[in-house]
Amino acid sequence: MRTKPSCEGLSNCYFCGMSILQNNRVFLLISFGLLVFTSCDSLFKKKVEKEPLARVGDSFLYKEDLTSFIRDDMSAQDSALFVTNYINNWASKQLLLSKSKINLSEEKLNEFDRLVSDYRADLYTRAYIEALVLQAQDTAVTTSQLRQYYEKEKENFKLNEKLVQLRFVGLPTQFLDKDEVIAKMKDWGDADKRYLDSVAVQFKKIHFNDSIWVGASRVMEAIPPLTPMNEEKYLKKSQFFEIQDSLGVYLGKVTDVLEINDTAPFEYISPDIRQLILNRRRLDYVRRLETEIIDEAIKKNEFEVYEKDE
Repeated sequence: MRTKPSCEGLSNCYFCGMSILQNNRVFLLISFGLLVFTSCDSLFKKKVEKEPLARVGDSFLYKEDLTSFIRDDMSAQDSALFVTNYINNWASKQLLLSKSKINLSEEKLNEFDRLVSDYRADLYTRAYIEALVLQAQDTAVTTSQLRQYYEKEKENFKLNEKLVQLRFVGLPTQFLDKDEVIAKMKDWGDADKRYLDSVAVQFKKIHFNDSIWVGASRVMEAIPPLTPMNEEKYLKKSQFFEIQDSLGVYLGKVTDVLEINDTAPFEYISPDIRQLILNRRRLDYVRRLETEIIDEAIKKNEFEVYEKDE
Protein backbone atom coordinates (compact mmCIF):
# COMPACT_ATOMS: atom_id res chain seq x y z
CA MET A 1 0.00 0.00 0.00
CA ARG A 2 1.42 3.29 -1.11
CA THR A 3 1.54 5.86 1.66
CA LYS A 4 1.28 9.59 1.18
CA PRO A 5 4.70 11.14 1.32
CA SER A 6 5.39 13.23 4.35
CA CYS A 7 6.10 16.93 3.73
CA GLU A 8 7.37 17.67 7.17
CA GLY A 9 10.61 19.57 6.99
CA LEU A 10 10.37 20.02 3.18
CA SER A 11 10.43 23.61 2.11
CA ASN A 12 10.18 22.85 -1.60
CA CYS A 13 7.42 20.25 -1.56
CA TYR A 14 5.30 20.53 -4.70
CA PHE A 15 2.16 19.11 -3.20
CA CYS A 16 2.20 21.32 -0.04
CA GLY A 17 3.82 24.37 -1.62
CA MET A 18 0.56 26.20 -2.24
CA SER A 19 -0.71 25.77 1.28
CA ILE A 20 2.63 26.81 2.73
CA LEU A 21 2.74 29.93 0.55
CA GLN A 22 -0.83 30.76 1.43
CA ASN A 23 -0.12 30.40 5.11
CA ASN A 24 2.96 32.59 4.82
CA ARG A 25 1.03 35.19 2.89
CA VAL A 26 -1.72 35.28 5.51
CA PHE A 27 0.89 35.54 8.23
CA LEU A 28 2.63 38.42 6.44
CA LEU A 29 -0.66 40.26 5.87
CA ILE A 30 -1.62 39.88 9.52
CA SER A 31 1.83 41.01 10.64
CA PHE A 32 1.76 44.03 8.31
CA GLY A 33 -1.73 44.92 9.49
CA LEU A 34 -0.65 44.78 13.11
CA LEU A 35 2.40 46.91 12.33
CA VAL A 36 0.32 49.55 10.57
CA PHE A 37 -2.29 49.52 13.31
CA THR A 38 0.39 49.84 15.98
CA SER A 39 2.15 52.64 14.09
CA CYS A 40 -1.08 54.55 13.54
CA ASP A 41 -2.05 54.05 17.13
CA SER A 42 1.28 55.48 18.28
CA LEU A 43 0.88 58.42 15.92
CA PHE A 44 -2.55 59.22 17.26
CA LYS A 45 -1.26 58.98 20.81
CA LYS A 46 1.58 61.42 20.05
CA LYS A 47 -0.84 64.04 18.72
CA VAL A 48 -1.47 66.48 21.56
CA GLU A 49 -4.86 68.10 21.59
CA LYS A 50 -4.90 71.84 22.21
CA GLU A 51 -6.55 72.84 25.45
CA PRO A 52 -9.26 75.44 24.76
CA LEU A 53 -9.86 78.19 27.29
CA ALA A 54 -12.77 79.95 25.62
CA ARG A 55 -14.92 79.95 22.49
CA VAL A 56 -16.80 82.63 20.61
CA GLY A 57 -18.69 81.17 17.67
CA ASP A 58 -16.18 79.16 15.64
CA SER A 59 -13.15 80.93 17.14
CA PHE A 60 -11.24 79.32 20.00
CA LEU A 61 -8.74 80.73 22.45
CA TYR A 62 -6.23 78.07 23.50
CA LYS A 63 -4.08 77.78 26.58
CA GLU A 64 -0.90 77.87 24.48
CA ASP A 65 -1.94 81.29 23.13
CA LEU A 66 -1.35 82.76 26.60
CA THR A 67 1.77 80.91 27.71
CA SER A 68 4.17 83.53 26.37
CA PHE A 69 2.39 86.25 28.38
CA ILE A 70 2.59 84.48 31.74
CA ARG A 71 5.80 85.52 33.50
CA ASP A 72 7.67 83.31 35.93
CA ASP A 73 7.53 85.97 38.65
CA MET A 74 3.70 86.02 38.61
CA SER A 75 1.94 84.56 41.61
CA ALA A 76 -0.86 82.04 41.09
CA GLN A 77 -3.40 84.74 41.93
CA ASP A 78 -1.87 87.22 39.50
CA SER A 79 -1.76 84.60 36.74
CA ALA A 80 -5.41 83.69 37.27
CA LEU A 81 -6.43 87.37 37.20
CA PHE A 82 -4.39 87.97 34.05
CA VAL A 83 -5.94 84.95 32.29
CA THR A 84 -9.46 86.05 33.25
CA ASN A 85 -8.90 89.59 31.96
CA TYR A 86 -7.28 88.30 28.78
CA ILE A 87 -10.18 85.93 28.08
CA ASN A 88 -12.73 88.70 28.64
CA ASN A 89 -10.84 91.13 26.39
CA TRP A 90 -10.45 88.46 23.71
CA ALA A 91 -14.13 87.56 23.86
CA SER A 92 -15.15 91.22 23.68
CA LYS A 93 -13.04 91.76 20.56
CA GLN A 94 -14.33 88.59 18.90
CA LEU A 95 -17.96 89.48 19.59
CA LEU A 96 -17.52 93.05 18.34
CA LEU A 97 -15.70 91.74 15.28
CA SER A 98 -18.48 89.31 14.41
CA LYS A 99 -21.13 92.01 14.85
CA SER A 100 -19.13 94.47 12.77
CA LYS A 101 -18.96 91.98 9.90
CA ILE A 102 -22.73 91.68 10.02
CA ASN A 103 -23.57 95.36 10.34
CA LEU A 104 -20.92 97.05 8.21
CA SER A 105 -21.45 97.41 4.49
CA GLU A 106 -19.68 95.14 2.03
CA GLU A 107 -17.85 98.14 0.64
CA LYS A 108 -16.54 99.09 4.09
CA LEU A 109 -15.47 95.52 4.86
CA ASN A 110 -13.55 95.31 1.57
CA GLU A 111 -11.88 98.63 2.33
CA PHE A 112 -10.78 97.40 5.76
CA ASP A 113 -9.54 94.11 4.30
CA ARG A 114 -7.37 96.06 1.87
CA LEU A 115 -6.01 98.22 4.70
CA VAL A 116 -5.20 95.14 6.79
CA SER A 117 -3.50 93.50 3.82
CA ASP A 118 -1.45 96.64 3.11
CA TYR A 119 -0.48 96.99 6.77
CA ARG A 120 0.59 93.35 6.94
CA ALA A 121 2.72 93.77 3.81
CA ASP A 122 4.25 96.96 5.22
CA LEU A 123 5.21 95.20 8.46
CA TYR A 124 6.98 92.39 6.63
CA THR A 125 8.75 94.60 4.09
CA ARG A 126 9.77 97.20 6.69
CA ALA A 127 11.29 94.52 8.93
CA TYR A 128 13.12 92.99 5.96
CA ILE A 129 14.44 96.34 4.73
CA GLU A 130 15.59 97.33 8.23
CA ALA A 131 17.51 94.05 8.53
CA LEU A 132 19.21 94.71 5.19
CA VAL A 133 19.99 98.30 6.16
CA LEU A 134 21.58 97.20 9.45
CA GLN A 135 23.76 94.74 7.54
CA ALA A 136 24.85 97.10 4.79
CA GLN A 137 24.71 100.62 6.24
CA ASP A 138 27.98 102.46 6.85
CA THR A 139 27.62 104.24 10.20
CA ALA A 140 31.05 105.87 10.16
CA VAL A 141 30.84 109.66 9.82
CA THR A 142 34.06 111.67 9.95
CA THR A 143 34.45 115.12 11.45
CA SER A 144 35.29 116.38 7.97
CA GLN A 145 31.97 115.09 6.64
CA LEU A 146 30.12 116.67 9.56
CA ARG A 147 31.86 120.01 9.04
CA GLN A 148 31.23 119.96 5.29
CA TYR A 149 27.51 119.32 5.82
CA TYR A 150 27.37 122.03 8.50
CA GLU A 151 28.96 124.67 6.27
CA LYS A 152 26.64 123.77 3.41
CA GLU A 153 23.44 123.87 5.48
CA LYS A 154 24.47 126.41 8.13
CA GLU A 155 21.60 128.78 7.38
CA ASN A 156 19.12 126.05 8.21
CA PHE A 157 20.52 125.43 11.69
CA LYS A 158 18.77 128.16 13.66
CA LEU A 159 18.36 127.86 17.41
CA ASN A 160 14.91 127.52 18.91
CA GLU A 161 16.29 127.88 22.44
CA LYS A 162 18.87 130.05 24.15
CA LEU A 163 22.26 128.38 24.64
CA VAL A 164 24.80 129.26 27.30
CA GLN A 165 28.34 128.36 28.25
CA LEU A 166 28.84 128.57 32.00
CA ARG A 167 30.41 127.07 35.08
CA PHE A 168 28.54 126.80 38.37
CA VAL A 169 28.52 125.15 41.78
CA GLY A 170 25.76 124.44 44.27
CA LEU A 171 26.65 124.99 47.93
CA PRO A 172 24.86 124.11 51.16
CA THR A 173 23.25 127.21 52.68
CA GLN A 174 25.68 127.13 55.66
CA PHE A 175 28.86 126.70 53.55
CA LEU A 176 31.61 128.62 55.43
CA ASP A 177 34.06 129.46 52.63
CA LYS A 178 31.57 130.89 50.14
CA ASP A 179 33.59 134.08 49.55
CA GLU A 180 36.69 132.04 48.75
CA VAL A 181 34.71 129.95 46.25
CA ILE A 182 33.29 133.12 44.64
CA ALA A 183 36.81 134.53 44.18
CA LYS A 184 38.08 131.30 42.64
CA MET A 185 35.04 130.99 40.34
CA LYS A 186 35.66 134.50 39.02
CA ASP A 187 39.44 134.32 38.59
CA TRP A 188 39.46 130.77 37.18
CA GLY A 189 43.22 130.30 36.96
CA ASP A 190 44.96 126.94 37.28
CA ALA A 191 45.48 127.41 41.03
CA ASP A 192 41.79 128.39 41.40
CA LYS A 193 40.66 125.23 39.60
CA ARG A 194 42.92 123.06 41.78
CA TYR A 195 41.48 124.62 44.92
CA LEU A 196 37.87 124.10 43.76
CA ASP A 197 38.64 120.49 42.84
CA SER A 198 40.06 119.94 46.33
CA VAL A 199 36.86 121.10 48.06
CA ALA A 200 34.40 119.78 45.44
CA VAL A 201 33.22 116.96 47.72
CA GLN A 202 31.49 119.66 49.81
CA PHE A 203 29.45 120.96 46.85
CA LYS A 204 25.90 119.80 46.19
CA LYS A 205 26.26 120.34 42.43
CA ILE A 206 29.17 121.10 40.17
CA HIS A 207 29.71 121.98 36.50
CA PHE A 208 33.14 123.30 35.51
CA ASN A 209 33.18 122.51 31.76
CA ASP A 210 32.33 125.98 30.45
CA SER A 211 33.39 125.18 26.89
CA ILE A 212 30.26 123.20 26.03
CA TRP A 213 26.94 124.74 25.01
CA VAL A 214 23.94 123.96 27.22
CA GLY A 215 20.29 124.75 26.62
CA ALA A 216 18.79 127.32 29.00
CA SER A 217 16.06 124.84 29.97
CA ARG A 218 18.67 122.33 31.15
CA VAL A 219 20.42 125.04 33.17
CA MET A 220 17.14 125.89 34.88
CA GLU A 221 16.61 122.20 35.69
CA ALA A 222 20.04 122.07 37.33
CA ILE A 223 19.59 125.40 39.15
CA PRO A 224 15.99 125.47 40.46
CA PRO A 225 16.00 129.17 41.53
CA LEU A 226 16.54 130.06 37.85
CA THR A 227 13.18 130.36 36.07
CA PRO A 228 11.88 131.66 32.72
CA MET A 229 10.86 134.78 34.66
CA ASN A 230 14.39 135.69 35.82
CA GLU A 231 16.77 133.91 33.43
CA GLU A 232 17.22 137.11 31.36
CA LYS A 233 18.69 138.74 34.44
CA TYR A 234 21.19 135.99 35.27
CA LEU A 235 21.99 134.21 31.99
CA LYS A 236 23.86 137.02 30.27
CA LYS A 237 27.32 136.94 28.68
CA SER A 238 30.15 137.54 31.22
CA GLN A 239 27.58 137.58 34.04
CA PHE A 240 28.51 136.24 37.47
CA PHE A 241 25.47 135.36 39.55
CA GLU A 242 24.61 134.25 43.05
CA ILE A 243 21.13 132.91 43.55
CA GLN A 244 19.62 130.77 46.27
CA ASP A 245 16.54 128.99 47.52
CA SER A 246 15.73 127.13 50.74
CA LEU A 247 17.89 124.18 49.68
CA GLY A 248 21.15 125.87 48.74
CA VAL A 249 23.20 128.65 47.15
CA TYR A 250 24.23 128.60 43.47
CA LEU A 251 27.27 130.45 42.18
CA GLY A 252 27.73 130.72 38.42
CA LYS A 253 29.81 132.44 35.77
CA VAL A 254 28.33 132.73 32.25
CA THR A 255 31.06 132.91 29.59
CA ASP A 256 28.94 133.13 26.43
CA VAL A 257 25.33 133.20 25.22
CA LEU A 258 23.55 132.46 21.94
CA GLU A 259 19.98 133.65 21.50
CA ILE A 260 17.00 132.12 19.72
CA ASN A 261 17.38 132.29 15.89
CA ASP A 262 21.17 132.54 16.13
CA THR A 263 23.05 129.95 14.09
CA ALA A 264 23.62 126.82 16.13
CA PRO A 265 27.33 126.21 16.86
CA PHE A 266 28.93 123.22 15.15
CA GLU A 267 29.78 121.44 18.41
CA TYR A 268 26.17 121.65 19.58
CA ILE A 269 24.51 120.59 16.33
CA SER A 270 27.01 117.92 15.15
CA PRO A 271 25.10 114.96 16.75
CA ASP A 272 22.00 116.03 14.81
CA ILE A 273 24.02 116.42 11.62
CA ARG A 274 25.41 112.91 12.04
CA GLN A 275 21.88 111.54 12.30
CA LEU A 276 20.81 113.52 9.22
CA ILE A 277 23.70 112.05 7.22
CA LEU A 278 22.85 108.51 8.34
CA ASN A 279 19.17 109.04 7.49
CA ARG A 280 20.10 110.28 4.01
CA ARG A 281 22.35 107.25 3.49
CA ARG A 282 19.52 104.99 4.60
CA LEU A 283 17.03 106.57 2.16
CA ASP A 284 19.55 106.33 -0.69
CA TYR A 285 20.18 102.67 0.12
CA VAL A 286 16.46 101.83 0.26
CA ARG A 287 15.81 103.56 -3.09
CA ARG A 288 18.73 101.69 -4.66
CA LEU A 289 17.52 98.42 -3.15
CA GLU A 290 14.00 98.87 -4.52
CA THR A 291 15.36 99.63 -7.99
CA GLU A 292 17.70 96.62 -7.93
CA ILE A 293 14.90 94.29 -6.77
CA ILE A 294 12.64 95.37 -9.64
CA ASP A 295 15.44 95.15 -12.22
CA GLU A 296 16.37 91.66 -11.04
CA ALA A 297 12.74 90.51 -11.13
CA ILE A 298 12.36 91.79 -14.71
CA LYS A 299 15.53 89.97 -15.80
CA LYS A 300 14.27 86.71 -14.25
CA ASN A 301 10.84 87.23 -15.82
CA GLU A 302 9.27 87.32 -12.35
CA PHE A 303 7.73 90.74 -12.92
CA GLU A 304 6.08 92.30 -15.93
CA VAL A 305 3.57 95.04 -16.61
CA TYR A 306 0.87 94.32 -19.19
CA GLU A 307 0.00 97.02 -21.67
CA LYS A 308 -3.58 98.18 -21.52
CA ASP A 309 -5.66 97.89 -24.63
CA GLU A 310 -6.70 101.27 -25.96
